[in-house]
Amino acid sequence: MRRRRLLQILAAAVLAPAAARSDETRIALGAEARMTLYGPAEITSRARARAWAEMARIERIFSLHDPASVLSRLNATGRLDEPPPELVEVLVMADRLHDATGGRFDPTVQPLWLAHATGGDVAAARAVLGWDGVTVSRDAITLRPGQALTLNGIAQGYATDRVTQVLAEEGLHHALVEIGEFRALSGPFRLGVEDPEFGQLGQLTLSDRACATSSPKAMVLPDGSGHILDPAGGAPVWSSVTVAAPTAALADGLSTALCLATAEAARGILDRCGPGLRATAISRHGELLTL
Repeated sequence: MRRRRLLQILAAAVLAPAAARSDETRIALGAEARMTLYGPAEITSRARARAWAEMARIERIFSLHDPASVLSRLNATGRLDEPPPELVEVLVMADRLHDATGGRFDPTVQPLWLAHATGGDVAAARAVLGWDGVTVSRDAITLRPGQALTLNGIAQGYATDRVTQVLAEEGLHHALVEIGEFRALSGPFRLGVEDPEFGQLGQLTLSDRACATSSPKAMVLPDGSGHILDPAGGAPVWSSVTVAAPTAALADGLSTALCLATAEAARGILDRCGPGLRATAISRHGELLTL
C-alpha cells in the first residue's frame, strides 16, 4: 500500500548547479522512491546503481510486504538469532525515541494496526502492546508472545539516510533522496507541505538536512481509524506534523510520534531529542503552528 505523499517538490533545486540532472522513481518499502541527482553521467550512473542496490538490501530487512524479509521472520517466530546490524541499529534508535517521546513512538503497535485493518479483536491486540516486551542485542532479538513490530515509522527514514550516504560516498555533492521522507545533499531544495484534509499549507527549504511529514489520515484503515495509532489509547492531536532534522530517521520517527503529543509535550520531546530540530503542525481546524 503506497503512502500518500505529504511533501511535494516545488523546485528540484532552487539554485541548481551547472551539471546535468537525472531523476528516477521506483517502488521501495511500499511507496514511491525517487532520486534526483546532479553531476556527470558517468558518476550519477554508478552512484544510482549502487544506491538502488542498497535500497533493495535494506528492503529485504525491513519490509512488511515481503514475508521473507528479516522483520517479517522476526514477527512470525518472535525470535531472531544473529540479527543484521542494520536491524539492531534501528531498534536502538526506536528505543531512544520510545523513551524521548514518553512511549508515543512504539513499534509494538503492529498487532493493533492489523486488528483495526482486518476487523480483528482490538482489545486483545492492545493487551500485547509494550516496548518492555522487546529485547535487543547483537546476538538475538526477542518479542513477548503475541507481539509483532512495525518499523514503518522509522525504516523509510533510515533507508533515506543510507541511500544518501551511498550517493555521497560515490562523489555526488548535490542530490535529493525521497523514500517517504526527504534528505538533501547540498541544496537548497524547496518543498511544499500538504495536509490530507486542508491541502498545501506551507513550504520549507532543505539544504543538507532531512524532513518528514506524518498525518493520521494519510491512510485510513477499514474501520475508519487513522494509521497512526496511540499505544496509550488516545486520539491524535494534529491533522499532520512536519519535522526537519539532521537525519531522515529522526525526522520520520518524530513526525509520527508528535501527531500524538500536545504542543507543550511536543516541545519537551524536541528538547530531549537534541539541537537542530524544527517542527510545525496543522491543527484539526487547519491552523499552522510552530511547535
